[in-house]
Amino acid sequence: MMRLCAVMVISLFSGLISVQASESENWSVGFHELTFLDPLDSQPMHAYAFYPSTDPDSVTRVQGYPIRATEDATIAMGRFPMLMLSHGNTGTPLAQHDLATSLARKGFVVVAVFHPGDNYLDHSRLGSLSNLYGRPLQISEAISAALLDPMLSPYISARRVGVIGYSAGGETALILAGAKPDLKRLRQYCIERPQDIDACKTQGELLVDREDLHAQADPRVSALMLMAPLGIMFGRQTLADVHVPVLLYSGDGDELLAIDKNAEALARKLPDVSNFKLLAGAGHFVFMAPCDDMQRATQPGLCTDAVGVDREDIHRNLSSEAVEFFGSTLGTPLSTAGMQQAAAVH
Repeated sequence: MMRLCAVMVISLFSGLISVQASESENWSVGFHELTFLDPLDSQPMHAYAFYPSTDPDSVTRVQGYPIRATEDATIAMGRFPMLMLSHGNTGTPLAQHDLATSLARKGFVVVAVFHPGDNYLDHSRLGSLSNLYGRPLQISEAISAALLDPMLSPYISARRVGVIGYSAGGETALILAGAKPDLKRLRQYCIERPQDIDACKTQGELLVDREDLHAQADPRVSALMLMAPLGIMFGRQTLADVHVPVLLYSGDGDELLAIDKNAEALARKLPDVSNFKLLAGAGHFVFMAPCDDMQRATQPGLCTDAVGVDREDIHRNLSSEAVEFFGSTLGTPLSTAGMQQAAAVH
């Protein structure tokens, strides 16, 4: 009898996870640094986890970014879906800090991963097989690290994991969902479009530094959000095993990635594209958080958009649509009220 009651409570608890949090539920944001080992060389790597908090709002400057979050703030009571954030080549996931904090305010834990060998401080793996195949392994390791972290693990729904990928992070996300890169497609693309100096710096040849690595999907990943994704190496057959829903964005003024061979091609070939939004006039860097005065002075190339493009408005819509998409695909958080209801029934 006790076992039957336990099963009933577990079933109720699982059902409540999909119940939408109260419309008034809007948390502040905390962040927590994770340190774990890079699966490629067992050296320390890092990520920041952004999560719902009940502490007062504050702004913390991290690596030059003014982030509306407080380090190690009190975590809100609940069970929250987890989203992994993969940045572009030579970038940082903090460039999407506003998206991460917007999602955390609505009940998601967002883990922003710094890819060793391919970030703004370290380019040592750029253009190599270890980077292509290693980045997805790093995201998988970050998922495991978050699920084992004493501070975070009690508040994460382990079976509800999504990935947000920007630029090369889109390629990483697709591999995690089952896509298999075809290196011949990159070579052919660079023969046809040698003027693409970003994709074809090595004339379509990746450095074969790790012959033991291959594309490895992570079955824990259940949804993808892709922004200006790199997709040259994927054809219809190599995308056939991607059976998770995808929310896809690109700007039609992307100055780095040819949209016909990347975002538009993915929109045609992926099995389950929930929505594809092509933003008029927007460039590649529009998906980075709106800049403050300091950033505009030091990084004008990343902060300046075409005339008529409103980055702040784009990000408001982006954040709102991300909340809706991941809420519908992964389920909304089990809020404090839902947990109390489950406890009362028990």
